[in-house]
Amino acid sequence: MESIKSLYPDYHSGFVALVGRPNVGKSTLLNQIVGQKIAIMSDKAQTTRNRIQGVYTREQAQIVFIDTPGIHKPKHELGEFMVKTAYSALNGVDAICVLVNASEKMGPGDQFVIDKVREAKVPVFLVVNKIDLIHPDDLLPLIESYQALFNFEAVIPISAKEGINIQALLDTLVAKMPNGPQYYPADQVMDHPEYFVVSELIREKILLLTREEIPHSVAVQVHSMQRNPDDKVEVQASIIVERKSQKGIIIGHQGKMIKKIGSLARRDIENLLADKVYLDLWVKVQKDWRDRQANLNDLGYRLENY
Repeated sequence: MESIKSLYPDYHSGFVALVGRPNVGKSTLLNQIVGQKIAIMSDKAQTTRNRIQGVYTREQAQIVFIDTPGIHKPKHELGEFMVKTAYSALNGVDAICVLVNASEKMGPGDQFVIDKVREAKVPVFLVVNKIDLIHPDDLLPLIESYQALFNFEAVIPISAKEGINIQALLDTLVAKMPNGPQYYPADQVMDHPEYFVVSELIREKILLLTREEIPHSVAVQVHSMQRNPDDKVEVQASIIVERKSQKGIIIGHQGKMIKKIGSLARRDIENLLADKVYLDLWVKVQKDWRDRQANLNDLGYRLENY
């Protein structure tokens, strides 16, 4: 049998997991790499719930990046799913990027993540994000504190938001990828269907516009996407909450909040689909859905998907 190297002598490809504690910028980095929004962003912790794969392709190389939920101590069944999803991404990859926040000192959460990758049999890179928020003189002591814990393959300081040093990160990772096939067409940037991304874009606007318990108690389910007689893509979706009081907050006084959520989400969905969109949103109460496995399965939070 021919070896992979002989079958693909001039092509390098592989899978890279992006891991870290919540809110270190994994989704921002993924969007920057693929050049469009495929993972939602928010200043709320635990924004990412599912594993999202973004595809980076260039001449003679392709990397599939796996954006994972932030590793944290779970408080409910949904949290358990998120953490297990993050851990599952460490299996079968060709490299791991541990993302940390340059503007914060190393904390127990960062140390916990490093402990989880300690047994990895693949190169582990330290990616120090948000370097635009600190003075350059503060960077080296921070890096040294992490290097004292673990022998990283390399350390790459970046700013995902500003696009600083992203190309250096990609060049470093491509050099470490094994010989292999091109897994996805060159113009494909994600592995999730449009239904999933549309639901996430709606949820992102709820994260943006609400606070306290609402962002963590909300899920979004897209029921249909089809062209209507006005030649618009009609999207019908439900916003799921846990209590009637939360439903009232999402709808808002005289429906103002849900109109604002819909207006902002529609813009992003139109950019994603490159088409005019009519967005029809409903709000439903499913008590304690985060702790009910049947509800989690219905909403797509299934470990067997991965």
